[in-house]
Amino acid sequence: MAHSILPHTHENGFRQPAKDPHWVLPEDSWDETGDDAGPQYEVPPSVEIVTSTRHNDLGFNVLRVWPTLHDGTASPHGCPTWWNPRDKVDVLICGAGPSGLEVALSCLRQGLTFRIIGQFISFVTPFYRHHLQPSHSEAYKQLDKNTAPLAAGRADGVQPRFLETLSTWGLATEVHEEGPLIERTAIYHNGQLLHHGRSHQSDSRYRGLHIITQGQIERIFVRDLLRHRVVVERATTLKEYSIDSALTASKDHSVYPVQCVIQDAEGKETAVQAKFLVGSDGASSAIRRKLQIPFDGISTDIYWGIMDCIFETDYPHAWIFGSVVSTEHGGCVIIPRENGYIRLYTQLNISQTGPLAASRQARDPSFAESGGQVDIHSITPEEVLEQANRIFAPYKLSFAAPLSWFAVWKISERVARSFSSDDHRVHLVGDAAHVHSVMGAFGLNASILDAANLGWKIGLCAKGKADSSALLPTYDRERRLHAANIIEISGKYLRFVCSSQVPTARLHYLGADLGLEERETYKTNGLNGVHDAVQILPPSSTEAVSISVESNSGDKQNVSAALTRDEAKAFLHDFFTQHGQFLLGVDAEYGTSCLNPSTQRINGVNGAQRAPPVKVKNGVRAPNPRVCFDDSHTGYLYDKLPGDGRFHLVIFGSNLLGPVRQRLRIFSEAILSKKSTGGFYARFGGAEVFNIVLVAKGTPFEIEENLSVREDLAALRDAATVLADDRAPDEDAHSTWGVNHRTGAIVVIRPDLWVGISAVPDDTEELDSYFSTFLLA
Repeated sequence: MAHSILPHTHENGFRQPAKDPHWVLPEDSWDETGDDAGPQYEVPPSVEIVTSTRHNDLGFNVLRVWPTLHDGTASPHGCPTWWNPRDKVDVLICGAGPSGLEVALSCLRQGLTFRIIGQFISFVTPFYRHHLQPSHSEAYKQLDKNTAPLAAGRADGVQPRFLETLSTWGLATEVHEEGPLIERTAIYHNGQLLHHGRSHQSDSRYRGLHIITQGQIERIFVRDLLRHRVVVERATTLKEYSIDSALTASKDHSVYPVQCVIQDAEGKETAVQAKFLVGSDGASSAIRRKLQIPFDGISTDIYWGIMDCIFETDYPHAWIFGSVVSTEHGGCVIIPRENGYIRLYTQLNISQTGPLAASRQARDPSFAESGGQVDIHSITPEEVLEQANRIFAPYKLSFAAPLSWFAVWKISERVARSFSSDDHRVHLVGDAAHVHSVMGAFGLNASILDAANLGWKIGLCAKGKADSSALLPTYDRERRLHAANIIEISGKYLRFVCSSQVPTARLHYLGADLGLEERETYKTNGLNGVHDAVQILPPSSTEAVSISVESNSGDKQNVSAALTRDEAKAFLHDFFTQHGQFLLGVDAEYGTSCLNPSTQRINGVNGAQRAPPVKVKNGVRAPNPRVCFDDSHTGYLYDKLPGDGRFHLVIFGSNLLGPVRQRLRIFSEAILSKKSTGGFYARFGGAEVFNIVLVAKGTPFEIEENLSVREDLAALRDAATVLADDRAPDEDAHSTWGVNHRTGAIVVIRPDLWVGISAVPDDTEELDSYFSTFLLA
């Protein structure tokens, strides 16, 4: 949502423009009973804020916001009467952007106690303060304090995997219905159409790239926190923290080793004790620096001018996602937005980035390392538009509305050497752990996977149900691997659009082992074109390993880095064939660990290897086939896998007859019956830790009959959510997972919807051994 919602009415059953604000109560409202003295609903005050720090000649863009709902402790109307923050919590979250809010959502679903504080950040410049119109003074206050969700800009699209994760928390529908759906791509090269066709397709129920502003996502998350009686503590900072090593070494899960001091906007200091500290405090993370974790990678010489606006143009694909590449002037990326707006990324030429590189912020070590928004006004929106017109030639662009957002952004591609402290009491998420180019929209989309991965792990450890020394190292192992892949893959496309010779960085060999097997030297080799240069950054001791690129003088791109039309087509074909699913978040395989053991198994008979009971590998995204819930409702497997921190034991039972039934009977009696107190299910927490789902072939009434024909599966029937797999064999759940109908299968789906391990139903020892490596009885 780029601007204020306009007045409208539904009096005719559908939305139409209206003259008067539809949210304002009439002044003469009264109780028909004649008694209007009692309490009644009052509309909370709203404020219209200016969304951009720079403007074009068409004026200001404003957004109506509701501080009482979204501004937490910074609300000018005070905090809710019910709010009473704890001084001891399971988790203290530092940073209330998307990644911090997502950790909070995960904590809520697990019943954890936490506090979330918003770091103080000011991005209003003296220039803007001087030129701000008096009528917008209230808007200035909102922007200057950063005491509210983001007003405009930054991330603007979510991948299918983002929505799959969010659906387990019950919030996906509100997000994916907000803006346009991107499922077409157009790419121009030197004024000629290079590619136009379908894109962003996957097997996810959320097909395409879904457009929604970061600010709107943050407001959705904040409302969810309010429903659970949680308030974001805005303009509050973590002043200091320390770790009590003696408490950290304790086997008592009820201790609070993290000793913190937070300070609010009035300077009041409060001591908070926590079991875990999460740093979601952005690319220049103070928590990462305190931990002395190097931020390895590349500081590029690539700057983007970013504008959210309505444009008038003769470019034929303005409402389709795409790129325009000029080997002489650079590249642009187009993202269609809501209400006719377009997000336009424009590569700035060398003559403009030279002065930028010499600016105060560029000389700052933190900015030089982490990149981000450049707080400088030597480049105007009109100059960025002029550069865009050079790139778009022969097509033309002009402003058709006030700017919703404007920024100049320097691209850095970096990954923290570790995402966790040595004692695993402090963890980094989102930009605090990794920064990368805009290509693929991975900033926002990777952050939710960080949060989902970390959330359930610290949840089990905070409850004393998991061995932190075994489980928590897997957070760094898994998410740092994904971040390193993002740097390399999104970086390749960035260099194609920008005709850049800056090498992409391979960061997989820095830090602790990522569990890569020899077959996974990662899938980024073999692309056509000169943009496939990869520089492997070797391990270092304590300093960050960096490739620093200096800008060259001159007005043109490095033509030697440009591709011919045929080379460009070959690059695009190879790139999207190899990485199309990665760019949607569904291809994100983790390395081997206690959570994702090697898929290969030894049969025990003459040492021969045997195939697993399903074809889906360990450590990959769990497929999400359609299933039938009952005789009147269908849906997806994920609909029965809530994001509450439990492991999902998904049992594929074929038709529940023959040899498969015998295996299911052994599992039911050994693990689920009241007599089986020594099995892993009862030993590790039962229904509090495990969610059992039985998927069987047939219609609901056939499955009910087969389950009831004898009482040998009674314990399984009573413990499981039963789903009918009644679709045709070439599209049913069993074939999607590649289940062996002779044996059936049990698949352990982790709380974050990755595959842990699969086993035949009667191999309870393998399941017991798996969970015993990291769970505590």
